[in-house]
Amino acid sequence: MTLKASDISEGQEFSEVVAENLTRTQIVQYAGSSGDYNPIHTDEVYTKEIAGYPSVFAHGMLSMGATGVAITNLVGDGRLTKYGVRFVNQVWPGDTLTTTLSVESIREDGGQFYVDLIVSTSNQDGREVVRGSATAKIDP
Repeated sequence: MTLKASDISEGQEFSEVVAENLTRTQIVQYAGSSGDYNPIHTDEVYTKEIAGYPSVFAHGMLSMGATGVAITNLVGDGRLTKYGVRFVNQVWPGDTLTTTLSVESIREDGGQFYVDLIVSTSNQDGREVVRGSATAKIDP
């Protein structure tokens, strides 16, 4: 499905679960695929005893990537023109993440329609972990 400007309105929201019961194994797999082996993501003893955190936690880019899936699921592949986030809280093993995309504006520029989205991903407790924005090309 391709998102169309005629099918959405400003203020409209879309939500999607992007990670359910995130596991330590998934976090370690992400370390392997990204090449980011910082021990705060993979070594429980180091993370607790040296870094002072209660447990290992996910890479910020893992939560950004999961959030990005919700965006492309909404707007379609190859349509994203801008995407940026801030990591506002850690993502822990066992977390379930839900992304909410809010339509900030629908606009036309040079004959091409765009949607500007406010992006927010929260855990199962409603605590926001990712906050940002995205812009994508859409059909009229």
